[in-house]
Amino acid sequence: MSFNLPQKLPDFGDQVRKAEDYVWSRATTASSSSANSRGFLPMYKDKPQNSRFAGPDSRRSRWTGPLFLFGLVVVIFYFMSSGSDSFSSKPNSISAKEQQAAIKEAFLESWNDYEKYALGKDIYNPISKKSRNMYGESGLGWIVVDCLDTMMIMHLDEPLRVARDWVANNLTYDLDCEVSTFETTIRMLGGLLSAHYLSDYDDLYLEKAVDLANRLIGAFDSSSGIPYADVNLHSGVGRKSPADGGASSTAEATSLQLEFKYVAKLTGESLYWEKAEKVMQVVDNNHAEDGLVPIFIHPDTGLFWGSNIRLGSRGDSYYEYLLKQYLQTSSREPLYRQMYDESMTGLKKRLIKKSKPGGLTFVAELPHGINQATVPKMDHLVCFLPGNLALGATNGYSLQLAQRTSWTVAQAADMKLAKELMKTCYEMYTVTKTGIAPEIAYFNTEDSSTEDITIKYQDSHNLQRPETVESLFVMWRITKDPIYRRWGWSIFEAFQKHARLMNGNGYSSLENVNELPPRFRDNMESFWLAETLKYLYLLFEDDDTVLPLDKVVFNTEAHPFPKFKPEPLFKTGWSRKAENGEAKLTTAPADLDIPKGATIPKRQREPKPRKGGGRNPPPVVRL
Repeated sequence: MSFNLPQKLPDFGDQVRKAEDYVWSRATTASSSSANSRGFLPMYKDKPQNSRFAGPDSRRSRWTGPLFLFGLVVVIFYFMSSGSDSFSSKPNSISAKEQQAAIKEAFLESWNDYEKYALGKDIYNPISKKSRNMYGESGLGWIVVDCLDTMMIMHLDEPLRVARDWVANNLTYDLDCEVSTFETTIRMLGGLLSAHYLSDYDDLYLEKAVDLANRLIGAFDSSSGIPYADVNLHSGVGRKSPADGGASSTAEATSLQLEFKYVAKLTGESLYWEKAEKVMQVVDNNHAEDGLVPIFIHPDTGLFWGSNIRLGSRGDSYYEYLLKQYLQTSSREPLYRQMYDESMTGLKKRLIKKSKPGGLTFVAELPHGINQATVPKMDHLVCFLPGNLALGATNGYSLQLAQRTSWTVAQAADMKLAKELMKTCYEMYTVTKTGIAPEIAYFNTEDSSTEDITIKYQDSHNLQRPETVESLFVMWRITKDPIYRRWGWSIFEAFQKHARLMNGNGYSSLENVNELPPRFRDNMESFWLAETLKYLYLLFEDDDTVLPLDKVVFNTEAHPFPKFKPEPLFKTGWSRKAENGEAKLTTAPADLDIPKGATIPKRQREPKPRKGGGRNPPPVVRL
């Protein structure tokens, strides 16, 4: 679908909105007993219509309009000139292309500083200019590999040349060290696979990816099939976590599937596919109530370890990958869709709550299990959920197109929840002094509460996380509501103002989002380049054929893979079982039945390895 976005939109920055809401609510409540009793009007509100009827006091009414407008102008001017940290400058007074250029410049500032002082190092401290590798002398390419595809998407040819040369001449994974199975898979394996796809199948990236996959696959060799938390890259031997009783994180164990299934598709090797899907069978055989899984599972037994349930750390991407496995294989594996739908039903039943006094929708936690009390705590990590819900409701098509098909009550409910949670995630930014969200927020649920969100000191840091802007990108692509671009630009401006180092020497994470001036943590996370800036850049991409959401699937590190059909080599090798051991009927909605005459981009070709790959992207990607 093609949409033309207006280049100039009204400014609804927070302080301006407060001023307007106050003035308009006073006007409406003074003129009508049926006016909004809560004292505000909806977002994108229509301003009250002035009556042209001259009542009994026509002389006074003659002055009411001019005085009212003069007062409004004075109030708005005051807030615009006050320099308030929560005020967002006119985000839509510049074009989307200009906004993209600013985001690209932020990437370049970060990358150029890293390249100058730390090229190839895994960890970089942008203030002290110190760096180190996590393992071995050569390192894992933690930052370089993670942002290869961002450079391709942003058309950064020279930085990409430098990065590719480093990969070709320096990157080796023959290291005698234990690495995180999950982090290495989503960042390094995912980054190489995405670079291979977007470079028009450059063999360099595929060769490195297959070598790494072969070193990681030993992590799956537990007695249950649940991967070990760590694996030695030289020996290929997995190792149980030294903490948590040796249990693996449920999210980590179940967020390797997109990567290994794509390797299977590219190579034709079934081992990757079988190891990845076995994990899902073991998890499903635990028969989690309402589809909500505890955050640990033990590789020795394949059973859940503990009862803590949350969609934040160690739980989040389990739910993300349920849906994305279904989407990745072109809706050919409906049991993953069924598992996703069950979990979202359980989420709504058990975890969705409202804050007071403002009624923000948030996702609570169940630290003591399914039938115990919830805790009103929500990690920033949970903010992947609005985008995921929207993807699940529409299969990545535009909302306009999806609603013209067999649009159901369930799909409508998921979109409504996605919008509510998106607003909450943005509010986690607006309530802080810097306009940047904390790592964790608590939501007030008592009648005596005066503020909806509380931020504890120990949770007030910011790690440059991407989840909110990830969902903003997805929500924008699917709904075309300009509010999501406005929110995204406000977030980017806050990073520019408070996380940018002097003289354009990169960006840093923050110690406390409620301190002014903020204290830097002297650390740049790889996902700042790989995810946060990538999603912000794509948020302002007007061409929806650039990485269309109905054609590609992003892994949990923002690395895009193409959808594909698993046949003829692969198919789902397991079926769901009820607790009594009987087969569980698997039904799930098929991919959207596109109405006759609807205009959608062409279907992309199947991913195939190619010889002599260059750096020209496949046509469907339009980078």
